[in-house]
Amino acid sequence: MIPMLTRRRFLGTAVAGAALPALPAQARTPTHNCVMIGDWGRQGHYEQGRLADVMGEVAARHGSLYTVSVGDNFYDDGVTSVSDAQWRSSFESIYRAPSLQTPWRVILGNHDYRGKIEPQLRYGAQVDSRWHLPARYYALRDRLPDGSVLDTFFVDTSPFISRYRGTKVDISGQDTATQLAWLDRALGGSDADWKIVIGHHPIHTAEKRFDEPELIDALVPLLQKHRVTIYINGHIHNLQYVEKDGIHYINNGAGSRIDPVAPAQDGGIVFPDEHGFMTVALSRDIFDFSFVGLNGRTLFARRIPRVT
Repeated sequence: MIPMLTRRRFLGTAVAGAALPALPAQARTPTHNCVMIGDWGRQGHYEQGRLADVMGEVAARHGSLYTVSVGDNFYDDGVTSVSDAQWRSSFESIYRAPSLQTPWRVILGNHDYRGKIEPQLRYGAQVDSRWHLPARYYALRDRLPDGSVLDTFFVDTSPFISRYRGTKVDISGQDTATQLAWLDRALGGSDADWKIVIGHHPIHTAEKRFDEPELIDALVPLLQKHRVTIYINGHIHNLQYVEKDGIHYINNGAGSRIDPVAPAQDGGIVFPDEHGFMTVALSRDIFDFSFVGLNGRTLFARRIPRVT
């Protein structure tokens, strides 16, 4: 079991951030690279602005093709229109680096559901073309430089969480059975070398107390059925990683405010006091990801082999 690591303890070990490269080790052949961030939209506060500058620098060095947002794009209550002031104060004026003007592949979080969803669905077409959120859930296909194929499935997890019913998180009218049927068909019809699922809420976590039983019941059988080995989420305001039953669960929710955490369990890793984001470098056989902190240093890196 790997315990929760404080900044002091982690940086004092032989695999400390100071001893790791600032980015994942790159294969000799070109890789498919991107950055990912979650739980960020706080008008630059809680280190959002500073982290955005670091992410821009790292994305440029990394050769990032796009940014993935794993939800909770605007706090606390989403947006009201495509002209809401938060588009500028939390997005346009924060993620200014040229390397972050590439497409943003976006999903919705529970705080987005506290506002209006339609403006987020329309913003890319009407205002800023880098914002890609064509539907509440969708899939995208990428061809990697080595000729292999990545299919990414962006799911909408808030409607599965029953505790939101009757609250400000307006999930009324969302049909989870239809979404699950879509995901089952889409995963089953994919012949990609890599199938990765991204949602806002965690399924399994390194802290266990944040495990979502309703998502365990709904999504894990589909991940196992279709041999999906990577699930990426936000919602929990820290960086953490755990592997369970052959599936790698990566929590990437430290884009602005970070929260206290419990000790890691089941061999997982939690970074309790680190703002950060992810870099990904993908080839036919390796999913290479890193957590990068506020100082631009690598906190943790893992190379996940493709299951054949």
